[in-house]
Formats: sequence, structure tokens, C-alpha cells
Amino acid sequence: MGVARQIGSMRRVFPTARRNKSDAFRWLGRRPQLLAAIAVHEAALVTSGRVDMRLKALGEIKAAALTNCEYCLDIGSAFARDLGLTEAQLRALPTFRDSGEFDDTEKLVLELAEAMSRTPAHIGDDLRARLLGRFSRTQLTELAAAIAWENHHGRLNQALGIRPSGFSDGGFCVVPEK
Repeated sequence: MGVARQIGSMRRVFPTARRNKSDAFRWLGRRPQLLAAIAVHEAALVTSGRVDMRLKALGEIKAAALTNCEYCLDIGSAFARDLGLTEAQLRALPTFRDSGEFDDTEKLVLELAEAMSRTPAHIGDDLRARLLGRFSRTQLTELAAAIAWENHHGRLNQALGIRPSGFSDGGFCVVPEK
């Protein structure tokens, strides 16, 4: 059910792009093997289905906020809303530790995303132990891979100048964090 719901979310969100629709494809089309690899990686993350898609979306949007990728924030906010994250939760991302909008598991995911998205990245033994107390090794692998992939997107999109496409026009869009 989770995989089908996530694919449904993609089908709902992607067509809402209003501008700059082909930025990424114009760049990545120059290196088709990279475009193909990205597509395979995306499909693997979507079909893994061991972690609640809301938790992955939460980790991904936090990573996007910390890498300051405007495209990632635009599309990530739309995906997060479509997958059930509330506007109040999206607004509370910068202050998640003190926010009542998140439960302990969500705060743990946000802590991981923050640790993975800072430079230098540092995931201490204590955080890893707390994560393994909540998630199986399989789930933690999937969650960390999704957050790492979002970091990859953010940095690649910034390097190439990929612009927001209007996915969040008319809805709340997370803003970059310092």
C-alpha cells in the first residue's frame, strides 16, 4: 500500500509543475547514463517500502532545507503535503526539537537528516543506537539512503542551476535553513 501511495503522490505532484519544467532533463540529458542511473536509484527508493513514506518525506524535506536547494524545497514541500505532513509540521522544521508537532520517531528522523546534511556530516554512536532502537537495520538503511539521496539532489541541482518549478505555488513551501 505504501509504495502504491507514494507512486500515486508522484503522479499527482509532477504534473503540477508550472515553469522550468525541463531544467533537470536539459542538463542530465547531456549524460544519458547519469539520467538512467538517477531513474534507477529513484525507483529503488520508492519501491523499497520498508519505511513509512511520511517519515522518508520528512527526512528528505529537512535535508532539502539544510542544503538550500530551492527546487528540492518546492517539490519536496508538495510531496510532503500530499503524503500527509501538515503545514504546521513543515513550518516547525527549524525548531523540531522543541515542537509539539512531531512525535519522538519523527524527531529522531529529523535529527538524522540534520546530522547527515550538515558539513561535515557526523552521525554519532548515540544517534545510531537510538535509531536502531526504533528502526531495523533494513529500515535505517532505506531511511539513510533516502536522506543521502536528497543531499545529492540538492547539491547537484544547485551546481547546475535547477530552478523551482512551481509545485508549491498556492501552498506552503519550506524555506532554507541556516
